Amino acid sequence: MADYFKGHYDFPLARKSHDKPLQGVRVIDAGNMVAGPFATELMADFGAEVIKLEHPRQGDGQRRLGPIKNGIPLWWKVIARNKRCITLDLSRPEGAAVFKDLARSADVVVENYRPGTLERWGLSYEELSRMNSRLVLLRISGYGQTGPYRNRPGFGRVAEAMGGLANLIGEPDGPPMTPGVPLGDFISGLFGAFSVMVALHYRNLRGGEGQVIDLALYEAIFRLLEFDAIQFDQLETVHKRVGNRVTHVAPSSTFKTRDAHYVTLAASTPSIWLRLCRAMGRENLASNSDFVDNSTRLKYSEEINGIVAVWIAERTRKQVEEAFEHHEVAYSFVYDIADIFNDEHYRVREMLIRVLDEELGEAVVQNVVPKFSKTPGSVDFLGRKMGEDNEEIYCGELGYSKERLTQLKEAGII
Repeated sequence: MADYFKGHYDFPLARKSHDKPLQGVRVIDAGNMVAGPFATELMADFGAEVIKLEHPRQGDGQRRLGPIKNGIPLWWKVIARNKRCITLDLSRPEGAAVFKDLARSADVVVENYRPGTLERWGLSYEELSRMNSRLVLLRISGYGQTGPYRNRPGFGRVAEAMGGLANLIGEPDGPPMTPGVPLGDFISGLFGAFSVMVALHYRNLRGGEGQVIDLALYEAIFRLLEFDAIQFDQLETVHKRVGNRVTHVAPSSTFKTRDAHYVTLAASTPSIWLRLCRAMGRENLASNSDFVDNSTRLKYSEEINGIVAVWIAERTRKQVEEAFEHHEVAYSFVYDIADIFNDEHYRVREMLIRVLDEELGEAVVQNVVPKFSKTPGSVDFLGRKMGEDNEEIYCGELGYSKERLTQLKEAGII
């Protein structure tokens, strides 16, 4: 058994769900790296039968990204979980023909190549839908299938910049910043999984036909900036970065305790503001005419944030926590992954689980989100080796002979 860190066995072993809501939905994951594969990961968590395609020589680029342990790509273990893995070179006519065989029985195909790539390989939606009119094709790209930027390469960080998110992260006098994870890809993956469910609902309950979903990374980011467009249109106000403050709430920021822990809060309602005042022993602030409501406090946001900052800076994390818990203040300390692994609430909610794995022995990963009362998802296995399921799918499901499988392998098609 591997030499796990001390708290490894504090987490429950993953339990397989036998009644997942997406059982019977067949998905071909022809994507690469993050956005497309994250969308299919979410579907696989809830029982979709996801077949992951990789180039027979290059594999998915995710396999080469860190973190890596003893040559084993750890991120791959998560993003490819619950997926069967096969190899196939789509760029060659023989590979495209095999892909069509796979697509005939599929409900969904997910790809995130540059626009025009599938068409160049003879795999346009028109071609695929002639064989399978019920097929839903999710196409994720940096800038979408149309428009002057359609041929530009794009990925999460680029989308965060063009979508307006990077402009809102950082201090007012500092440079725009991006998160420490490819948030643009993950957000697009969420939109992608959601859009597939919408298309399947229409197909199954209303239309009976599939369709193409055109999802641009930057548009997924921009859609989250809920009020920015209407604010600029109606008030001609450009939303700017303000550090850790929330522009429409005071007090709001991230504050440092005496023992160097960070805590964040936003007094967004009258009741939360009153609870905060009570927790600080400053109920007089709640009756002060300068701070009586949020719109008034915004005029004095620096002053009120300063009062909260001083109170927190004079106390330890434990003292702040006790006061805030007693008075039911809405707050959180800023967690790193070590904090998460040690947090009781994460454990009670079983947000972290142990999963058996042939290469790693066991690994702790995030559990399925959200939790369903009757048909929960589950993590049944982690990302598999390249081409591990070739024989099962090509011979067992498509009916190829062992001889043909060997020929495809020798020709470099799989």
